[in-house]
Amino acid sequence: MKSFGFFHLKGIGGQIAALVLASTVALHLVVTTAFLISRPDRSDTPPDDAHQLTDAALLLGSAEAGERPRLVADLARAFPKLGIEILAPGTASVEESDNQHLHGMRRHLGRDYKAVLLTPSGTGSRVGVELPDGTMIAGRVEGGPRPWFWGGPWLMALMTAFICVSVLGLWAARALAAPLSSFAKAAENFSVDGGAEPLPERGPEEIRSVARALNRMHERIARLMSDRTRMLAAISHDLRTPITRLRLRAEFIEDEGNRKRMLIDLDQMRSMLESVLSLLRNDRKVEAVTLVDIASTLQLVADQFGDMGHVVHYDGPASATAAARPEDLHRGITNLVENAVRFGAEVTIRLDISRTTLAIDVEDDGPGISDARKQEMLEPFVRGDDARTMDESTGFGLGLSIARAIAIAHGGELSLHDRSPHGLIVRMQLPLWQQPRLAAA
Repeated sequence: MKSFGFFHLKGIGGQIAALVLASTVALHLVVTTAFLISRPDRSDTPPDDAHQLTDAALLLGSAEAGERPRLVADLARAFPKLGIEILAPGTASVEESDNQHLHGMRRHLGRDYKAVLLTPSGTGSRVGVELPDGTMIAGRVEGGPRPWFWGGPWLMALMTAFICVSVLGLWAARALAAPLSSFAKAAENFSVDGGAEPLPERGPEEIRSVARALNRMHERIARLMSDRTRMLAAISHDLRTPITRLRLRAEFIEDEGNRKRMLIDLDQMRSMLESVLSLLRNDRKVEAVTLVDIASTLQLVADQFGDMGHVVHYDGPASATAAARPEDLHRGITNLVENAVRFGAEVTIRLDISRTTLAIDVEDDGPGISDARKQEMLEPFVRGDDARTMDESTGFGLGLSIARAIAIAHGGELSLHDRSPHGLIVRMQLPLWQQPRLAAA
């Protein structure tokens, strides 16, 4: 890698220095080209009309006063565009401003003649020349060179410099901001299942180094989480066998009371293992995303709990289609309703749809959750009751965690809210058109 001092051409500092140098060179080329085209160092050469008026003034100045009307008529016929005429005394209206081509006329006329700019009349500029005897002649002078600083090449040079600097500045800002935006997007879509696309390693050397580091970090975190998940899932799965053997042996216990208590404990252990396996199910094959009728899914969940004797209502539109994973969504809503019927007597599943999101509210009339514990309740193995007892009626603290993981996997979120006058609202908010992520991490 080539370097100059502490600047590396592949680094941000070197690229900014290269942009500044390129802008300076481009500006220098534009100004040099404009200077060579205009050549302001050369003496002013009067334009054709001004040159004709200068020659006419010299001719009339050297002629007798009586011959001037005839000469003016001849000049008017020879040069009709010049519009030369003799002004009556006191009729000339001189402007205070000046015109650059007057300087060239004055050099050609000499000290005995006076060239002035008259009030415009019609097209072109009216220039008056006072002869040595005080007679004033006038003519129209069209065009003429514009001042070099205020027009033409100078204006073109400044405009070109502005455009070059602006374009290069916008390009540099975009080149530096685009990788940072991709970093933010990658962090937002971070998934431990390894399904997210790696960051592109392009741009300045510093940006590429950060992208490589983030990609390696993503791989290490994904590998760590995968190993942890496989280990816990294997332990939970392997514990099924000894639990089954213990259950078979418990059937031979003669004491009826001890046998029932042992079977209850084993059933509780089995239920806990099933819940853990359900939480860690992200290591299995990912369910495909399809169009799902969300309203029908919610109505089905309400009917299933109604068949089990619970009071569960559905309140929402008859049909609402969105992209989702049907089994994951059904499982997440089922977990929320299980929690709701455990603490409340009546549950309502409400579906609200806006232009960009859909909100699924599971409302119960139970005791609710304090504001201090709402965020804590979304963590795994955190239960609503303060007691240490643990059975199927109290749950294992995984229902909200599983539902939250499913909501996040769909690009949404899960939140807890108070219900008036009492109770809890668990809100699963999902984007209506966004593609869900690849795994319920």
